[in-house]
Order: sequence, then C-alpha cells, then structure tokens
Amino acid sequence: MRIGLQVPSFSWPGQPATIGPKLAEIGRTADDAGFASLWVMDHFFQIQMVGPHDEPMLEGYSALSFLAGLTKRVQLGTLVTGVIYRYPGILIKTATTLDVLSGGRAYLGIGAAWNEQESRGLGVPFPPLKERFEMLEEALKLAHQMWRDDTTPFEGKHYQLAEPLNHPQSLSKPHPPIMIGGGGEQKTLRLVAQYADACNLFARMGADELRRKLDILRGHCESVGRNYDEIERTAISTVHIADGQMSASDVIAHCRELADVGIQHVIFNMPNAHEITPLETFGREIIPAVADF
Repeated sequence: MRIGLQVPSFSWPGQPATIGPKLAEIGRTADDAGFASLWVMDHFFQIQMVGPHDEPMLEGYSALSFLAGLTKRVQLGTLVTGVIYRYPGILIKTATTLDVLSGGRAYLGIGAAWNEQESRGLGVPFPPLKERFEMLEEALKLAHQMWRDDTTPFEGKHYQLAEPLNHPQSLSKPHPPIMIGGGGEQKTLRLVAQYADACNLFARMGADELRRKLDILRGHCESVGRNYDEIERTAISTVHIADGQMSASDVIAHCRELADVGIQHVIFNMPNAHEITPLETFGREIIPAVADF
C-alpha cells in the first residue's frame, strides 16, 4: 500500500506570511518521510467541510509547482480539478508542464466539479451536471489525444481545438496518470474504466460501500474491455495523530481495513499536519508498516 498526503487547508498561525515557509516544510518533510504522493485541492474558496469559505486557499497548480521545486521523489497532483475551471487544452498543457519540471512526477486529477459558490463567486460558468459530465468526457478524450502527440483538430460538442499541440511532451510515459475523483456509479466510474489510470473514493464510505463501488468499477471495466488491475484504487481519509485522538496503530489498522477492501493508495489529510510531528510519525511508524499490505 502507498500513502499520500493531501494539504486542504492553509489557515496556519501567522498566515499569510507563514503559508509559503510552512508549505515548504510540509513538502520537504513528506518527501523525506516516504509519502508516495502529495496533493492539494483545486478549489479557489475553502470548502464547507474544511472551514469557512473565506479561509486562505491557494491556486492548485501554482502550489504544486512550488512544491515541485522543493521535493525530489513524491508525486504531485490536484485532488481534483473541476473540468469547468480551465479550458482542457490549457489544463493538459499545465499538467504536462508540472510533469516536465518535476522530473515526471505529475498526476492529472480531474472531475466534473461541484462547488457552485466559488464558480459563481469568481465568474466561472457553472453548467448543469449533465453538461459538466459531457465536458469531462471530452477533456479525457483530449488528454489522451494530446499525450499521444496527435495534433488532429478536436471537434467536440463543448470544445473545439484547431491544433491541440503539446510540446514538450510529458516525461511520464505514456503520460501522467489520470485520476478521476468521485464514486458516481453510472457515469464517474464508467469514465474511470474507459479513460483513467486511477480512481479516488472516500474512505468514510466504509468497507462495505467501498467494496461495492469497486465491484461496480470492475463491471464497467468488463463492459469496456479494460483490465481492472490496470487501475490504481485510491481513497482519501482524514486522521488526527495526537494525544487523545489517534495513534499510529489506529492508522495502521485503518490502512489494513482499506487494503482488505482493495484500496492500494490511501491519501490522508491531517488537521495538524503543520505541526510536522504527525508527518514524521507516518515516516517512522506507518509508511514502513503498511508497505506490504
């Protein structure tokens, strides 16, 4: 099992002046501790489940580029980019740039988007869900086309590109892994089976529901002729390692339960990650313990 770290909040003591130095410390520590991946949300306002919408929030790809220059081995991605936030040709170019400058360490995290408040707030069109899924599928088709260096004009319902040129190409081969976030059974998991290299589900669903979602994904893979084992199964979870909260043993047991369901890569966010000690505990006690799960 691989362990990732998500940083969803930047509301640290002394912000905004402390945001850059603290994020750098978190990134370096995660890299040294052996985290497999490092993620930020691609939101522009803070999301309600984390804090008030006017809490500090960094633009995702700028933050990842900053982290790329400070780390050496950890993979980097957004968890996940709403397809409406960037024209897909520009998004693919942006992810490719991150991959090239990081030495081949980028993911493309993408989904159909859901946060209408930040979209309306910043003037980003927010079409109905059906259209957002149509846009997502076109973006996924375009990603595959651009990463195979095919500059044939792209003619979709929502996007038209006269020359989808993408030079330099990514260092990751055949391309940066595509992660689709969400567990929608008819559309999202079907798109994972057809176009993606990884899925991302919520660990809080519980073991039975996660198992059911993965069984549905397996069924979609059979329908489209895809090898289910080619898809990295990831889940996002929250832990709070501190006195009176959770111990390393608790986290290891949680990872064991997720591994038994079929999850291969668990991405944790931690309310106290900025204290650094929890990251060091992961590196010392948890990451080595779960490596063979």
